[in-house]
Amino acid sequence: MAGPRDPAERCSCRNTDCVERPLRRLFEGLASGVAACPWPFVLVPLLLSGGLGAGFLYLPQREANDIEEQFTPTWGPAKAERDFVRRHFPPNDSERFSAQRLPTEGAYAALIAVATNGSSVLDPAAWADVLRLNATVHDAEYERLCARTADGCASPNALLSRLGDAGPPAPGSLRFPVNGGDFLGTALGGVETDGGRVLRARALKLVYYLREDGPEAQDSRRWLESFLRDISSKVADLRLGSIQVTYFTSLSRQQEFEGITSSVVPLFSITYFLTITFAIISCLRLSCIRNNTWLACCGVLSSGLAVLSSFGLMLFCGVPFVVTVANAPFLILGVGVDDMFIMIASWEQSLRKKGKSNVKSLLAETYAEAALSVTITTLTDVLAFFIGTWTAFPSVRSFCLYTGTAFVFCYIYTMTFLGAVLVLNHKREQGNRHWLTCMHVDVDKDQAENSCLYNACCIGSCSRQPSQPEGEHPMTVFFKKYYGPFVTNKWIKLLMVLLYGAYLGGSVYGCTQIREGIDLRNLANDDSYVIPYYDDDEKYFSTYGPRVMVVITESVDYWNESVRLDIESCAQNLENISYVDKTLSESWLRAYTELAPRASININSKTDFLNGLTILFRILPSFEWDINKTQDEIEASRFFIQTVNVTSAVDEKNLLNQLREAAKQCSIPLLVYHPAFIYYDQYLVIVQNTVQNVLIAAGAMLVVSLLLIPNPLCCLWVTFAIASVIVGVAGFMTFWDVNLDSISMINLVICIGFSVDFSAHISYAFVTSGESSANKRAIEALSLLGYPVVQGAVSTILGVVVLAAANTYIFRTFFKIMFLVILFGALHGLVFIPVFLTFFGNFGSSPHNTMSKKLEHRFRNDKDCP
Repeated sequence: MAGPRDPAERCSCRNTDCVERPLRRLFEGLASGVAACPWPFVLVPLLLSGGLGAGFLYLPQREANDIEEQFTPTWGPAKAERDFVRRHFPPNDSERFSAQRLPTEGAYAALIAVATNGSSVLDPAAWADVLRLNATVHDAEYERLCARTADGCASPNALLSRLGDAGPPAPGSLRFPVNGGDFLGTALGGVETDGGRVLRARALKLVYYLREDGPEAQDSRRWLESFLRDISSKVADLRLGSIQVTYFTSLSRQQEFEGITSSVVPLFSITYFLTITFAIISCLRLSCIRNNTWLACCGVLSSGLAVLSSFGLMLFCGVPFVVTVANAPFLILGVGVDDMFIMIASWEQSLRKKGKSNVKSLLAETYAEAALSVTITTLTDVLAFFIGTWTAFPSVRSFCLYTGTAFVFCYIYTMTFLGAVLVLNHKREQGNRHWLTCMHVDVDKDQAENSCLYNACCIGSCSRQPSQPEGEHPMTVFFKKYYGPFVTNKWIKLLMVLLYGAYLGGSVYGCTQIREGIDLRNLANDDSYVIPYYDDDEKYFSTYGPRVMVVITESVDYWNESVRLDIESCAQNLENISYVDKTLSESWLRAYTELAPRASININSKTDFLNGLTILFRILPSFEWDINKTQDEIEASRFFIQTVNVTSAVDEKNLLNQLREAAKQCSIPLLVYHPAFIYYDQYLVIVQNTVQNVLIAAGAMLVVSLLLIPNPLCCLWVTFAIASVIVGVAGFMTFWDVNLDSISMINLVICIGFSVDFSAHISYAFVTSGESSANKRAIEALSLLGYPVVQGAVSTILGVVVLAAANTYIFRTFFKIMFLVILFGALHGLVFIPVFLTFFGNFGSSPHNTMSKKLEHRFRNDKDCP
């Protein structure tokens, strides 16, 4: 090695080599071991994968697809609020059931009957069909298991409970939304009124609640399962001509979610077929000796072994297996094939440089050139995934653990298993053995009379000469002679700047339109029976939202007039929120305050206040369930407010924030709660978690870049690419109907790793180029890396493209965002960064870098199979 030069150059070399040189020596030592004895490096990964693959025996025990547990924040406030409600207001569904007072959604089956042909569900024919439908569901078993009030089974519909089996109400005889004390806002949908009186209604909802506590709980579950099996055939047998029926149960969301994994299993075989085909075509040669078909297949097999090993290890360790993890094998396959291309390309480059050197020397050169590239991309991706585990969403945590571990195994198997296969394949070529049969091929035999195709397939090449390594790949020539000069033309550069401005403008606008939170309908297959139910519910019953309980959480002096005024002030503040209808509130304290003068109760006396509550409970029994009372204290109490027009994720977020803020400002200790708030809590953390993970991961990527690619200008462009690609993906996913939720959050973390993959080597090849002008350096960088970027992008897209055909939002979303990541990453690597480098690339780079050629080879990341 050359001796020290000037001090600046010595410093530069020291900074560059402090990490790179030990890694290079390590890889050269590994290559020597693999080349000397390849078979252990083939067999050990196979045996290790087989052993770790036994972890799949634990898969049934590790499956954790509970929607609430996996897709809501671990420490969401609503979960603590629910626990408080359960402790202080335990439900009693065998004697005093009240749906609005449940701390959970309850156990229920729901039907929505929509009148056909635009008619009213209150017309005689439609009403008769509703009664027949109700009679079919309300069987003897339901009568035994139903949630009960003092009057028997809780009515499935407030209107039915009033009218019974009588005919439909006459037009104008009902008031809406409250009729004689019955709230009809959730019973009738698509209502047309005149002066508050119902003229017609398009839909009617029937909700059959069952007991979910006590010995009947399991029987209730079996009844619901039976309901789901039989309801379609029962409705068909009824021949309901005037109504259309959709249905749903408290089990439906979870059951449909658990079933979506099976829908993606057939796509695995398609993905492996496409990837193997692409790999074989990329490495195919018209030579029965130099044909790398088996090498390509082993590269794909290496990715499969990585998935088997990592998943088995995680299952052994007890990491929950969530449905989102089913996306990981598609991603690993694409990335593993990408690494395979790097290794094969560097091997071919070594062959061109060293000719017939011994295999140890060839593999050492290959590892020295390729391993650092693979290390950089793997390290950035693994860091991105493991940083992604710092999240409030268990589904994201599990996905990142499984996928990050799979990347580690993919890297290990690329360095060992694939390297050993390269050695064995080289020995086969050196022995002139056929790629398929491994039989010796006599290349010296005179085959002049045979065709070129015959010689290529059966002898080894078109000519009688022994097979030799080929020259530059045609795509490399294309980028050097055609694309590079085209994109560095001054008018084309101007056009690219305008194109980037349009891209950035569209991205920023899209970011301002991001929709937060996961829509629960997206957790089911597109053809699920729950989708029509959700559609009808949204269309006809979205006017009235959750009925929210407001809980006074501590013991206060209700008999103190100033305290009552404070409570009333807090209630009015809550009712003044735009999403609350103040006319539909229900408060025991207000009712008691109005009752006291008529019943001669002195509510300013503690003893009279507490004793007089029995009078209130005789008149309005349900209020007894809203007071947690000991002999001389009221430990907690609650009242209810009715929300309206909560029709979108934005409304849900605003409602929750405004209610909690109003409760926080109150001088009385309050909490607001509804079972739906468990899911609304995701809005509080999804943006914060996403930004936090993205920033931490981006910082980690920069540290890695500085350590392994120590050039400040290069790191500047890596930073630019990361920020630009993330903004682009976040913005354009909005245009593609993708919400910012725990599923898309996974992919935004992935963005960072892939942004580095596409940008780091392009910019580094530019700043280390020895060409005299910025345009020439850009052309040289593109000639070295243009085809590898295209090939890497295609291989990754092929790994996930079949998910576009999935009939489930989770898997389609994974494809959409990965497609945007790869598209924008490749666009930056091939277009924007080379163009911008020609404008700003002269700063900090040396046009006559004496180490440039060495560094180009070391970091070229060339993924073709010449």
